[in-house]
Amino acid sequence: MRKKALATLLTAAMVGSMFSVTAGAEEAKNLPELTTEPLTITLWDIATEEPTKGIQEGAVQRFMADYPNITVEQVHQQNDNYKQQLIVAMSSGEAPDMYIHWGGGPMAEYYKSGFVNDITEMYNTYDHPDFIDGAVAQSTYDGKMLAIPFGGLSGCDIFYNKTIFAEVGVEVPTTIDELEAVCDKLIEAGYVPFSLANGSKWTGSMYYMYLVARHSGNEQFDAAYTQADGGSFTSEAFIWAGEKIQDWVKKGYFNEGFNSLVTDNGEDRALLYDNTCAMMLHGSWQTRSIAADSQEWYDANLGTFRFPEDAEAKEAGVDQNVEVGTAIGNGFSFNCWNEDGSVDQAKLDACYVLATQYYSDDTYNEEQMASNTIPSINGYDAQVEDPNMQIVAKVFFDATSVQLWYDQYLPASVTEVHKDTMTELFGLEKTPQEIGEQMDAAMQEYLAQ
Repeated sequence: MRKKALATLLTAAMVGSMFSVTAGAEEAKNLPELTTEPLTITLWDIATEEPTKGIQEGAVQRFMADYPNITVEQVHQQNDNYKQQLIVAMSSGEAPDMYIHWGGGPMAEYYKSGFVNDITEMYNTYDHPDFIDGAVAQSTYDGKMLAIPFGGLSGCDIFYNKTIFAEVGVEVPTTIDELEAVCDKLIEAGYVPFSLANGSKWTGSMYYMYLVARHSGNEQFDAAYTQADGGSFTSEAFIWAGEKIQDWVKKGYFNEGFNSLVTDNGEDRALLYDNTCAMMLHGSWQTRSIAADSQEWYDANLGTFRFPEDAEAKEAGVDQNVEVGTAIGNGFSFNCWNEDGSVDQAKLDACYVLATQYYSDDTYNEEQMASNTIPSINGYDAQVEDPNMQIVAKVFFDATSVQLWYDQYLPASVTEVHKDTMTELFGLEKTPQEIGEQMDAAMQEYLAQ
């Protein structure tokens, strides 16, 4: 029988390795033959906002129109609580048949706890999109294909109000020193430099991740993750990043009440629209949300630039082309089992066809592109027309490596500690040294399991 212990889900250690599969979809469809008997699939996603909600509902509707005997019960969950809701569902035996995630440590934990079907053989047998290697790698663990990418590339960049920059007379900064000079001039002109809704916690983490990456490349995070050979979240880059953030907080670089605002409600975007704030560091999905809110405002005001470089670190030879984001966007994993623990092949076949053929058909991909999302499929980067997404794509494809969001890469138990420390860091409640020690303790406890 499959092991469904919640403790295992929260603490199982990752010991496997990632691998890449390269296989192109052929014109003639080679897919499993789906059942003609009545079948119901429960599907969980986090598509609560337009246009993403409509795009994903459209994929499900097209599938059900082609397979009228199959019903897909699509449930949209709020992003901020999604991971915990999924864990609760798994622990109570009510996990969905098909659900989204971000890859990384949590995906490995779901698999080791018995809530993910290994689809390696299916993936190597049947048709699927020609996913980029990075997306395939983020969908695999321990030599097994465990998910189907569908969310598109998600870069992390600074979005800014071009009108405000022109009014204040500042240029797009290329170094962190230049960024701080821009922030000081914006404050003098009566603007708050950055809009932040850190009630979501992972939003503040974006600043922390980038500052660590610019100061040390991948080296110090990788060492802290393994806790080997002196690796620690109290190493120099983490302390430097934390001190820089707290200095920015004290200087007023962020809006008042940022630890109480929630990004899922668009509360950070609203501060851009009313000209309170001039910039926002965020994921590239914000471009489609902003355009959906007001295409007119988007066209007139929004610009994009990559997170500036650490000039001193660059001079010392530190790689400045490590970018933050994901090549997978989201992935679908399948949880299709019979009562005796065997694979429910009929349901698994249907989930595979839905994920590979309808969440990546021409309609879906065209709607993704129209909403400023680049599918994780070879060739789509060359079709980007939106000027902001062209910058996102260039930054992403010029990167020497892409650091997956800490809150997705870290194991679930460590992720919760990390998110809490971001509240404490930005709230000036604890020092960078203290939050680094908390992270080390959580990582060591996880690895000890």
